[in-house]
Amino acid sequence: MICEKCKKDEATVHLTQVVDDEVKKLHFCESCAKDSGVDTNGGSSITDFFLGSGDTPNPTAAVEVGQEVGQEVVALVCPHCNLSRVDFKKGGRLGCMHCYEIFSDELEPLVRAMHHADRHIGKRPSRLSKSVLMEEALFRLQEELVRAVAEENFEEAARLRDEISKHQETLSTVISDEDKGAIE
Repeated sequence: MICEKCKKDEATVHLTQVVDDEVKKLHFCESCAKDSGVDTNGGSSITDFFLGSGDTPNPTAAVEVGQEVGQEVVALVCPHCNLSRVDFKKGGRLGCMHCYEIFSDELEPLVRAMHHADRHIGKRPSRLSKSVLMEEALFRLQEELVRAVAEENFEEAARLRDEISKHQETLSTVISDEDKGAIE
């Protein structure tokens, strides 16, 4: 296969790019890939493409110790597992549950770029129990109740309170029935 850029040399670097559900394959020779900014020497992770190189600190991120030089942050390290920003970018994985909060400024755009959303909106397993679905509905009602009280919409709050009570009663019956079915 010939390089798409110079149209002379053999393509040895093959990239697949997905933008808005459209897949585009790019084929470059070694020198054209380097000219385009593709690192052909070292391994790279998906985070490299979305976050840039690991050498530049993120000026908006918080630091464990809070050290700053001018506007640039000296280092970003998780105080619980000692994972640094550079280590995260090299491996593409976080070290512990606290890293999600520590690296949140960098994770949000990364997740949005990869999934076109920052919230899971995918399918549910077909075996998902009725009680789990009811618990989700109950949680949404409780959120609406908090919102209604905050807005001082007490009529709506009273309606939601009653609906939550009915859901809780139904849920306890469903859980009881599911437990009986699991035992049998």
